Amino acid sequence: MKKILVTGAAGFIGFHLSRRFLHAGHSVIGVDNLNDYYDVNLKKARLMLLEDNNAFQFIKIDIADRENMASLFKREAPAICVHMAAQAGVRYSLVNPHAYQESNLAGFLNILEGCRHHACEHLVFASSSSVYGANTEMPFSVHQNVDHPVSLYAATKKANELMAHAYASLYRLPCTGLRFFTVYGPWGRPDMALFLFTKAILEDKPIDVYNAGKMQRDFTYIDDIVEGVFRVTKKIPEADAKWRSDKPDPATSFAPYKIYNIGNNRPVQLLEFINMIERALGKKARMNPLPMQPGDVPSTYADIDDLMKDVSFKPATSVEDGIRRFIEWYREYYKV
Repeated sequence: MKKILVTGAAGFIGFHLSRRFLHAGHSVIGVDNLNDYYDVNLKKARLMLLEDNNAFQFIKIDIADRENMASLFKREAPAICVHMAAQAGVRYSLVNPHAYQESNLAGFLNILEGCRHHACEHLVFASSSSVYGANTEMPFSVHQNVDHPVSLYAATKKANELMAHAYASLYRLPCTGLRFFTVYGPWGRPDMALFLFTKAILEDKPIDVYNAGKMQRDFTYIDDIVEGVFRVTKKIPEADAKWRSDKPDPATSFAPYKIYNIGNNRPVQLLEFINMIERALGKKARMNPLPMQPGDVPSTYADIDDLMKDVSFKPATSVEDGIRRFIEWYREYYKV
């Protein structure tokens, strides 16, 4: 059993991943700065569940804190680093861009340096479907060029992929980047659509619906994301002997580096998504129509062929089932 460092362990995905690794018998060092981007009490409630397991150790630290992160790696020397901590949110990046520089760039550099200096076997890090930016060729493939981000958040995630590749090349640090597609489910983030819509509908408040609800998203249930990440951690990337410098494939490399999409592989229109929520709640939504927001993209749709080929996994949870499970959790947690 290995010692695994999970950054962002009090966050939505980091919490679920920590539970999965603990269930598999690993020891987990969970790192989080417990910032107030959203309800800190929700983060603390997640941590309470993790701390019931003696194999879990929580350390409150900001990944952008260079000295403390260096000390953490020196002291713990994790075998695997699963990096989920980041400043999230496309729209928030329009109003607080410096938070993205600090966490997503400086913080990620500290992760890379820690892994480099302490013989980490595998760095698995969260990227995002937002890196596809202005691309319109569907489904989004990891073999496509992604040089046209339309938000600062997306640009920082693309930068993470480039930084990881540089370290894989320079120091032979095995790195795998995972482009997540609209993750949802129990214990989710309050700034995400499902959480916002459910809360507003139950409180008889209108929901903001952008672009007449015509946007499409590849909504991916949290359990599917977690299983995909769990399998990928065991698949340490190797140099691709077929990689060609005259026709470079962005998804692989001459270095130990790999990129995967993890998505449901079935885009759903926002209006259909809202209808599913209404049916699960037994209550109609009041809609406040708004124009497309800066930084948003009209559609996301994941090509997951590489994920299926390499780790034999394909997400299987229907959006309708996932919404139902989230609402069951929401009603129980908030007693509504």
